[in-house]
Amino acid sequence: MTFIPEDFDASSWENIEPYVDDLIQRNLSCSSCLEKLISDSSNLAEHISETGALLYIGMTCDTENETKKNDFLNFVENVRPKLSKFSDKLNRRIAEHPSVGDLPDRYDLMIRGIKSDIDIFREENIPLGVEQTKLVTKAQGITGGMTVEFEGEERTFPEMKAFLESNNRSVREKAWKSMVSRWMNDSEELSEIFDELIKIRHEIAKNAGFDSYTNYMFKAMHRFDYTVEDCLTFHNSIEKVCMPIVREINEKRRSSFNLEILSPWDVNEKSGSGPDIEGKNPLRPFDNVGEMVQKLSELFHKMSRDLGNKFDKLVEMDTLDLETRKGKAPGGYQYYLEKSRVPFIFMNAAGLQGDLETMIHESGHAFHSLYCGHLDLIDERNYPIEFAEVASMSMELLTQDEWKIFYDNDDEVNRAILSHLEGVVFLLPWIATIDAFQHWIYANPNHTREERTEYWLSLRDRFGSKMDWKDNEDFRELSWQQQGHLFGVPFYYIEYGIAQLGALQLWQTHRKSPEKALKDYENAMKLGNTKILPELFAAAELKLGFDEKHVDSLINEVKTAMAEVR
Repeated sequence: MTFIPEDFDASSWENIEPYVDDLIQRNLSCSSCLEKLISDSSNLAEHISETGALLYIGMTCDTENETKKNDFLNFVENVRPKLSKFSDKLNRRIAEHPSVGDLPDRYDLMIRGIKSDIDIFREENIPLGVEQTKLVTKAQGITGGMTVEFEGEERTFPEMKAFLESNNRSVREKAWKSMVSRWMNDSEELSEIFDELIKIRHEIAKNAGFDSYTNYMFKAMHRFDYTVEDCLTFHNSIEKVCMPIVREINEKRRSSFNLEILSPWDVNEKSGSGPDIEGKNPLRPFDNVGEMVQKLSELFHKMSRDLGNKFDKLVEMDTLDLETRKGKAPGGYQYYLEKSRVPFIFMNAAGLQGDLETMIHESGHAFHSLYCGHLDLIDERNYPIEFAEVASMSMELLTQDEWKIFYDNDDEVNRAILSHLEGVVFLLPWIATIDAFQHWIYANPNHTREERTEYWLSLRDRFGSKMDWKDNEDFRELSWQQQGHLFGVPFYYIEYGIAQLGALQLWQTHRKSPEKALKDYENAMKLGNTKILPELFAAAELKLGFDEKHVDSLINEVKTAMAEVR
C-alpha cells in the first residue's frame, strides 16, 4: 500500500478511494499476504476513524454551529455509505480466502466478528443507516439547545441540577418544573424522531433476514457471550435484590423530610441523588474545571504513578472539553483518536459530586484506551463495550478512598461515598428499566404511542420509586426521552449493568488489597479486544454472571460499605 501521509484528509471519499482500490485489488497468494492486507486496512481505518471522531466531537461540542453539523453530516452521507460497501468487500476477501485458516490465533476473534458482519450486511441498509444518523443528530441538537430562565439567568440543564440538591423544597420544585416545562416543549418532536427511528431499525432488521431488531443488534454488536435470556435474568435479579434497598432508602428520605410521599424533585429516580436528608449543605467538590483537573491529577498520582502519569498526559495533550455551556450536547463520553492514540473526554461539569464521578468514569475509559494503545491493529484495541464500562465504573469505586482531596472534612467525604454507593443501587434498576424497554419496543415495532406509554409506566412501577406525580403525569409518560442511548445507541445500556457487577467485584478486591486490584485492572485492560468477554473478566479475576445469587453477594457488600460511612 502507498504510504499514507500524517496529514491525510479522510473527510473526502476521493482521497480515500485510491487506498481502498489497492486493498480490494491486491493479489493475495498466502496467509502472510493476508496479514499484510489486514495490517494495511487497519492503518487506513485509523485515519478514517479519527477523522469521523473529530467531526463528531466538533458537532457535539457546538450543536448550534451549522458548519460543524454539516461537516459531520457530509461525512455521514458521503463517506460512511461507501465505506460500508468497501468494508463488506474487504471482509469477504479475508473470510473467504483459502489461507484464512492458516492465520495465527491472534486473528481468531477478528475473523469471528468479520463473519458475523458479513452475515448481516445488506447494501439496502446503507441509506437507512444514514437516515438514522441524521435523525439522531437532530435529536442531539434539540436536547443540546435546551436551557431555562431561572433566578434571572439563562442556564443549561447540567447547571440546573445544582438547584435540585437545594435544601429548600420550593426551590427544588420550581427548578424541576422549569426543566420539565422546557423539555415538554420539544417532547412531541422527540417522539416523532423516535417513531421514525423504530421504523428504520425494524426495516434494517427485516432486510438482513431477522424477525426483530433485537436479534439483529445482538449479532451486530457481537454479543457472542450472553443472550437475550441472560438480559431477562439480569432484570429479574435486579428487581429482587435492589428494589427492596431502593424502597428502604426512599422511605428513610421521606421520613426525614416529614412527607406523606416523595415528589420527583425530592430524589432523582436514576441516580438516587437529591438534597441531604439531614439538611446539610449540598456537596460541592470543586469550584471550577481547572480545580477539578488539578485535584484529579493529585488523586490519581496518590493511587499510582502510572495512573497519575496517564491522567497528566490527557491534560498535556489538551484533549478535554469539560465545562457545560449552551449548545453543547448533553452527557459525557470518551472518544479514542485511533491514529494519534489519544483519548478525548467530553462532559458537562457544573461543580457537582455527580460531575466528579462522571469525570472519573470517563478517565477510566481513557486509561483503558491508553493501556491497550500498544496493540497493533485497530480491531485489537476495539474492546467490547461490556468491558469498557468495567474500566470506567470500577474507577469510580476504586477512587473513593482518595475523595478527601476534594473535601474539607471526613463527614463530607463519607456523604459523597454514601451518595455514590446509593447511586449504584439506584442505577441498576434504571439500567434494567431501559434495557427491558428496548426489548419490548423492538419486539413490538408496530406499537402505538399509547401502548408504549403503558409499557413504560409498567416498568416504572416495577423498577421505579413510589412518588406523587400529580399534575406531572405527562412528563412521567415521556421521561424515557431523557435517556439519550435510546435515540443514539440502541441496545447500548445493559453493558452498564454487566460492567457494574464486574466493577463491584474489582472494588471487593480493592477493599482487601488496593495494590492487587490496580494490578488486576491493568492486566485486563491491556488485553483490549484480544480475548473473549469471559476471559477479559477472568483476567481481572472477575465472574461474568447475571443470576440473583451473584447479584445479591455484591449488593450485600455495598450495604455493608454504606453502613460503614453512615
